[in-house]
Amino acid sequence: MEIWRLPISASQRGKLISAGYTSLSSLSSISSSDLARELKVSESEAMNILKVASHSRGSETSNASCSIVEGAQSAWDMLHDEESLMHITTSSADLDNILGGGIHCKEVTEIGGVPGIGKTQLGIQVAVNVQIPNDFGGLGGKAIYIDTEGSFMVERAFQIAEACIEDMSEYNRFLRKDFQECKIKMLPQDILENIFYFRICSYTEQIALINYLDKFLSEHKDVKVIVVDSVTFHFRQDFDDMALRTRVLSGMALKLMNLAKRFSLAVVLLNQVTTKHTEASFQLALALGDSWSHTCTNRIVLYWNGNERYAYIDKSPSLRSASAAYSVTARGIRNSSSSCKRIKMM
Repeated sequence: MEIWRLPISASQRGKLISAGYTSLSSLSSISSSDLARELKVSESEAMNILKVASHSRGSETSNASCSIVEGAQSAWDMLHDEESLMHITTSSADLDNILGGGIHCKEVTEIGGVPGIGKTQLGIQVAVNVQIPNDFGGLGGKAIYIDTEGSFMVERAFQIAEACIEDMSEYNRFLRKDFQECKIKMLPQDILENIFYFRICSYTEQIALINYLDKFLSEHKDVKVIVVDSVTFHFRQDFDDMALRTRVLSGMALKLMNLAKRFSLAVVLLNQVTTKHTEASFQLALALGDSWSHTCTNRIVLYWNGNERYAYIDKSPSLRSASAAYSVTARGIRNSSSSCKRIKMM
């Protein structure tokens, strides 16, 4: 059970979430005096919160015990599920190639890089491409876009949607001789209507929204991707207590991973960079520290090599480390210009 479902007052739930307690398990090992100090409430109030949480946790455990045993899955079934996983194309064949077909469903993929490298562009591209119909190799789904920085550009999303429809029409024309009978009926405004946009202005709003997504996804089962742009922003601005930040981030990542598996969707977390001191030198690294780096399934680092943009698979349990060049064009994410030149020469 999540904290927001506990039968306590709204102010008490808000204080718990702000302090980083998002699930019942996070309250299992804290004393009433420590909780009272963190929430700035009386010890008797803290004791009552822990008592309610303990009772709810006991009920949840007894109700779930049978389903846990019955939910066992064989390794063979797991392999079959992985082989049948759907992917969301990035619109760059080279980038899709190193990703094993695109952004994976049922997984959390972190994409980080310096400002201007194309993180938001890639996030918007994925939110558009998830809507490509099944007949064209897509998922025919919808997208959730969580904007923490105010960087989402609806005009840009419209441009990318137009280009996506043009690409589908070109593909249709290539496959079918009678193009008129198979004309694409999707319009750019249809694609924009299928992107659920949330503007987040604080880390408490971010936590509250991610806790709310369980209910939202239950009501919108056709959502197949969640993009968070960026997961970092408010956690770099508002936190001085690093232990608290780690606890909050870990709970949020676990929640997103559970949502990805339960609803068979992809989660894309865009991240910023910071400077890291190692061996008497400073180098760029993705933000939020080493502990955060283990919370996502796949980690992709975007970087410049001269005037070209590259994506590097830094961590993945199923993909080998590899790099691919890509471009940000007026039509969205595409293969790099040098890659296109090599193809023409061949």
